Amino acid sequence: MNYLTSQQAAMGTMLRRLVEHESPSDDKAACDRMVEKLARDFAAIGGNTRLHMNKKAGNHLQADFAGPRGAKPVLIVGHYDTVYGLGTLKTMPYRETRERISGPGVLDMKGGIVQMYFAIAALQAVGMPRGVTVMLVSDEETGSESSRPITERLAKKSAAALVCEPAAGEDGALKTARKGVGDYLLKVQGVAAHAGLDFEKGQSAILELARQIEAVCEFTDLKRGLTVSAGVVRGGTRSNVVAAEAEAEIDVRVTNQKDVERVAKLFGGLKAKNRKCTLTVTGGVNRPPMERSAGTAALFAKAERIAKELGFPLKEMAVGGGSDGNFTASIVPTLDGLGAVGDGAHASHEFIFADQLPRRAALLAGLIQAV
Repeated sequence: MNYLTSQQAAMGTMLRRLVEHESPSDDKAACDRMVEKLARDFAAIGGNTRLHMNKKAGNHLQADFAGPRGAKPVLIVGHYDTVYGLGTLKTMPYRETRERISGPGVLDMKGGIVQMYFAIAALQAVGMPRGVTVMLVSDEETGSESSRPITERLAKKSAAALVCEPAAGEDGALKTARKGVGDYLLKVQGVAAHAGLDFEKGQSAILELARQIEAVCEFTDLKRGLTVSAGVVRGGTRSNVVAAEAEAEIDVRVTNQKDVERVAKLFGGLKAKNRKCTLTVTGGVNRPPMERSAGTAALFAKAERIAKELGFPLKEMAVGGGSDGNFTASIVPTLDGLGAVGDGAHASHEFIFADQLPRRAALLAGLIQAV
């Protein structure tokens, strides 16, 4: 803790460099330039680095740090992509005061990358207690389609997964459960017709979709932690044409695997209200729920003890958002929310508390030792 506190200025310097290199998920070239710099950073502290090449998303970084033989490594999970497009720095520049650091991606989750880097550097100075594998991906914000198989493969070889996503809330709570996340696409095919001359010959896809949206939103059960929300709706061509096509993108959140199956059956059982229209339903839950397992509870107990030794309290929370921890949790004990502490992820006021960087890095280092 003393060593990492002495490194706070250096942590801020690294964080500024990462934030000022914008890395939106949808810009492969920017992401590839970013990951090459990260590979050099982790190699400089003893990591055996490897880039997992990708045609669409940015390349993914794996950095392996050797430890004593025989023990499985700890997997440290994170992402370097952000939701902010190129040029965001012009209106949302990196700013650092004594108390706060703000800028695009500073909380979600470039602050977490800085913490994992300095935690490993500190352990390298005293001798790595066990092997560590760092996995930094470029597509977490868009669903981790290309990186998921790699993350899951590494999890199978690991003793535990520690996820450096932002903490839950400004008090720095860790995340011991996350909802599963699903995306369904509901399409309706109707019959086009002139809205004035041949109205009765048309079958409105928009009207049918509206009725279907009302029906699927009734799947929501707040007591079960199950929510269904139509977030994007498209349809029709002109106001004087009875719409032949319409579709809705629907977000689903579930707390357990049973509800994953339940929701799939509910969407699979949808029937058109207007029999002259047809429905097509695709999609499903793409991030399984991270349920609070015995292994995760044991990891949190260790984290709580380490935090107490370092002089600060630590809480746990269940949250509605997903992360790559959703993938690892069904394979190995997983503890999430070990990243930076702040507020405003994905928002213009995104910030972290500067003095939390050293102690969160110390907590991570302690967990690597304790697993």
